[in-house]
Amino acid sequence: MKPLPRSINVLIMAAVVFCLAGFSAFAALPKPNPDSMVEQVLKRGVLRVGMSTFVPWAMKDKTGKLMGFEIDVATRLAKDMGVKVQFIPTKWSGIIPALLTGKFDIIIGGMGILPSRNLKVNFSNPYDYTGMSMAASTTMAKGFSGLEAFNRPDVVLSARLGSTGVAAIKKHLPKARIRMFDDEAQAFQEAINGRVHGVVSSAPTPAFQVIKHSSKLFLPLEDTFTREPIGFAVKKGDFDTINFLNNWIHYVASEGWFKERKTYWFKTREWETRLN
Repeated sequence: MKPLPRSINVLIMAAVVFCLAGFSAFAALPKPNPDSMVEQVLKRGVLRVGMSTFVPWAMKDKTGKLMGFEIDVATRLAKDMGVKVQFIPTKWSGIIPALLTGKFDIIIGGMGILPSRNLKVNFSNPYDYTGMSMAASTTMAKGFSGLEAFNRPDVVLSARLGSTGVAAIKKHLPKARIRMFDDEAQAFQEAINGRVHGVVSSAPTPAFQVIKHSSKLFLPLEDTFTREPIGFAVKKGDFDTINFLNNWIHYVASEGWFKERKTYWFKTREWETRLN
């Protein structure tokens, strides 16, 4: 049998090497991390969402069903993942520890991206921005106007425990005293009852409360006095999930969906008839 020409042998060897290289490259492709939140949720078929109730991000309607901006966001995220959504109401002061112990998969609750929080969890890119505002007591803070009027040692302000409202008071009103409550409704009730000079919370909640309790509360500030990026929070080290969430945020924002839902919940009162 005549040996094959040298050129043919070279071509055959090159083809073998090419095929082996291609197989090796395919075998080396990164595989999904089975421990990532996304893979666990897809396997389970349910996205477990940690959240806390505060108007208009998350609240209960007349039937006890949850509604609000963050409820819409979490529901849309689960739908786009092809899974069901389960909401797990949690006290704000303990919501990060609850995430870390596996009580739920993700925090979707208007959580501001702070360096102190980022040391404990991974944040997605911002999908929203908010800012701190204030509702003041018409009796305790009568005649008060502007932020500096509340920066006094004899002033008492209320806020939700573990919220960025507490951090905002400490930074911008360091001379004022703070009373902290697990529930935001309690913080507002203190001001309504005239037991504190004001309550600090994310806009537009103070404005809503002033409309609801116009004889007890007023707005001493024309606008918010902070600007905070809001993101999803997941356990640290889960980069596959962060990649998915960041791209999902970009995709949904490009549709205009975030803007549409934000306008409905923050700039209209159409939903108020659904409340108790």
